[in-house]
Amino acid sequence: MRLCSIASGSSGNCIYAGSDETHLLIDTGISKKRIEEGLHEIGIKGEELGGILITHEHSDHIQGLGVFSRKYEIPIYATRGTIEGIKAYKGIGKMPEGLLKEVTVDQMFSIGNLDIRPFAISHDANEPSGFRIEHDGKSLAVATDLGIYDAYTVENLKGLDAILLEANHDVHMLEVGAYPYYLKQRVLGNRGHLSNELSGRLLCDILHDNMKYIMLGHLSKENNYEELAYETVKLEVTMGDNPYRGEDIPLMVANRDTISNILQI
Repeated sequence: MRLCSIASGSSGNCIYAGSDETHLLIDTGISKKRIEEGLHEIGIKGEELGGILITHEHSDHIQGLGVFSRKYEIPIYATRGTIEGIKAYKGIGKMPEGLLKEVTVDQMFSIGNLDIRPFAISHDANEPSGFRIEHDGKSLAVATDLGIYDAYTVENLKGLDAILLEANHDVHMLEVGAYPYYLKQRVLGNRGHLSNELSGRLLCDILHDNMKYIMLGHLSKENNYEELAYETVKLEVTMGDNPYRGEDIPLMVANRDTISNILQI
């Protein structure tokens, strides 16, 4: 399998995951042009995609969905609540009914030769989900927009070969920053976003010797930066209660504006 961040940040998200035979996008929160440019760098054409997985209906995850899906007529997979949110979102235009495919959290489904399990996440959206994708004994997951995590989250993220995990904000930067009080409370709340520290603590619960890649994503432009996210998460992991505490943690940070390396899993 392969994993690649085309864009990841509080202003727009689009992730590629696939095998030699099946190609998927997870979220389309950037323009059609940027999606196409990212796919071109990976070596994939839009018409080769087998599906688009949508985590939830916020604009930074679906703003390019209407134009892109109408051009390529690609099936869209999301929970019932997310589909309702997509239909209600006026910024993407009318969605073809036949392209919207309902999935259920904790129930595996397949696209091509990829097995996919949606899992529930805690965020202020209408039935949001993360996705775990498996193929030929390998597994990866995308887990962003998590206000909190619990034993259920950990269980869904165990045994992965690769993960794209949210490290949205530095708590101190958020607290002293320019966001209004209500927005700070939203980000810090149980249905908000995962801080750098909490991202590191979650990794302590799922990290194992055979995990090949950890990509931090969905960084806030105003309340975080790549070096801080990297160093904070690394410190939490190396100081945490996990037998895997070496200096060679396979950690990297996705950029909001540029495509990542293609991770071969």
